[in-house]
Amino acid sequence: MKLYYAPGACSLADHIAMAEAGLPFTLEKVDLKEKRTETGSDYATINPKGYVPALALGDGTILTENIAILSYLADQSEKIAASPDNRWKLLETIAFISTEVHKGFKPFFTPDSTDEAKKAAGDNLARRFAYLEAQLAERDYIVGDSFTSADCYLFVMLMWAQKKARLPLPDTLTRYFDRLTQRPSIRQALSAEGLD
Repeated sequence: MKLYYAPGACSLADHIAMAEAGLPFTLEKVDLKEKRTETGSDYATINPKGYVPALALGDGTILTENIAILSYLADQSEKIAASPDNRWKLLETIAFISTEVHKGFKPFFTPDSTDEAKKAAGDNLARRFAYLEAQLAERDYIVGDSFTSADCYLFVMLMWAQKKARLPLPDTLTRYFDRLTQRPSIRQALSAEGLD
């Protein structure tokens, strides 16, 4: 498999998931402004949507969107999959992170966003993070008792909250983030993307 990524983008979740699962993969960095890969390919021919992630499978199939890629990767390795009775909770959680948290950061990445737009986005994200904190109240990981592909995605969103948007996080999420930062797969992915 080959992951097309941009350093620190949401593709970092897929990078972490593959490292945690021990799956064989290669990386190819994408310049999102120029829409070119580090080997000079026109990224639009790989992913016409123009953003990362894109995961090229051995048969030539290209998967895009974190919901699909993280679900696919969980199906490839029990190391990042939920227990069978939590499989749909895993999908629900990845979808919530994608649609309700990830998209909420848009004003923080848009150069002409107003302070009012950023404040409204921050307030909305605070409500989403409060919900996620409640999910972690009685367990170590976001879907249950083991690390899953959803934890990979949530880690990236918490990193954005702290480092890009400078949003305060509830204590439980801060402790969870700090604990996840110590995982070898996360340290490996951060280092490979020049983020350590």
